[in-house]
Amino acid sequence: MNFQDFNLSDEITRALDGLGYSAPTEVQEKVLPAALKRQDLAVKSQTGSGKTASFGIPICELVKWEENKPQALILTPTRELADQVKEDITNIGRFKRIKAAAVYGKHPFNYQKEELKQKCHVVVGTPGRVMDHIERGTLVLGKIEYLVLDEADEMLNMGFIEQVEAIINKLPKQRMTMLFSATLSKNIEQLCRKYMIEPKHIEIASTVTLTDQIDHSLIVVKEQQKFDLLRDVTVVENPDSCIIFCRTKDQVDHVNEQLEKLDYTSDKLHGGMMQEDRFAVMDEFKRGEFRYLVATDVAARGIDIDSITHVINYDIPLEKESYVHRAGRTGRAGKKGKAITFVTPNEDRFLEEIEAYIGFEIQQRNAPSRQAVVSAMDAFTQKLESLPQLKKNKNATVNKDILKLYFNGGKKKKIRAFDFVGTITSIPGVTAEDIGIIKIQDTVTYIDILNGKGKLVLDEMRTKTVKGKLLKVHKANK
Repeated sequence: MNFQDFNLSDEITRALDGLGYSAPTEVQEKVLPAALKRQDLAVKSQTGSGKTASFGIPICELVKWEENKPQALILTPTRELADQVKEDITNIGRFKRIKAAAVYGKHPFNYQKEELKQKCHVVVGTPGRVMDHIERGTLVLGKIEYLVLDEADEMLNMGFIEQVEAIINKLPKQRMTMLFSATLSKNIEQLCRKYMIEPKHIEIASTVTLTDQIDHSLIVVKEQQKFDLLRDVTVVENPDSCIIFCRTKDQVDHVNEQLEKLDYTSDKLHGGMMQEDRFAVMDEFKRGEFRYLVATDVAARGIDIDSITHVINYDIPLEKESYVHRAGRTGRAGKKGKAITFVTPNEDRFLEEIEAYIGFEIQQRNAPSRQAVVSAMDAFTQKLESLPQLKKNKNATVNKDILKLYFNGGKKKKIRAFDFVGTITSIPGVTAEDIGIIKIQDTVTYIDILNGKGKLVLDEMRTKTVKGKLLKVHKANK
């Protein structure tokens, strides 16, 4: 199958082509036909299966561009995932000019409030902050027609069930609901029965990608010898891109510090960091600016990088589900990956739980021999000292004909989106289809100009007035 088989609009198929989506994954193939018919869905599918696009494509296809109030609400367990989903929705809906906003904690409430005041088709957020906006009247729910519960199992594990239910109870009854989860536990089945109308159940076999693309192994090691083992394993494996998972943020800080002393290109990610720093680290890791990311489970979901070669569980996860999400960071997009777990002699119980959950035994291997480490050292040092090859952002193609312009006027000058559209479309050769997302703030405005017309609009707008005012205009920095 290909995406043309779903009778999608030209704007959506054009964006999918630009994003390199060639053929639908199994979850997309099964979800899209039902979702496009607005059917309620309960989908069991593990991370890395392409599920974001499986709900993102129908939402972008079905929302009405003319409607200014939010029509879709997507709930996610973590801020990273909320931001990732918002970015995916923006890219898929790029040429339909779909505006998505992400709302989550540790990010200025007023900034989000201003964003929600403007035209906004899709809101993605964590339950706590979404509830906050609902209670303060800054998120209007009257036009919501689509609800997505993403990573529902994790939302329940994190204790969000009451908030999720409170949000659902405030939504219009006439809506379509889609639930995605790596496991369909009793609690989730209960949620489906309570809030969905005859949902279609779709199950994607989870162990296929877990075993086909990923080589799983474990090494038994004493706690105090873990770092030496990590050093030896990374030398012998010599990964291109590796996530090292630790149980606590203190452990993350310690391991990252030790790696930096040995001149590894590494950085860290955990919940104790400022949100801006977390996003900056993620962006740099995605681009390949450093090879080793030391992280807590906050990095086990919502990280969509298709070229992580190794996952090392420095600490075995205490939650059996976490093993699947950690290992699922590698072996993505048809590439092979390795998941190596360090197990201390008193952690048998956790290992047994994980093996029972994933349905296979993880192969035990020996620690690398001294000889293996010595003979691998030259190649390791060479890679360590060479500059990493930076990766192209996957949305670079879809954005290549787009120029974001900055104007030094906004709401305080009583300028509306309508006024900008009128002026810009008066430029010969520019139509409304060439104008993308318009973001009007109090004193500034950002406008995406599509189809390679950015330079033309930039030059012309230096001398044209908007609502009688001559505004400064230049290429936006962000």
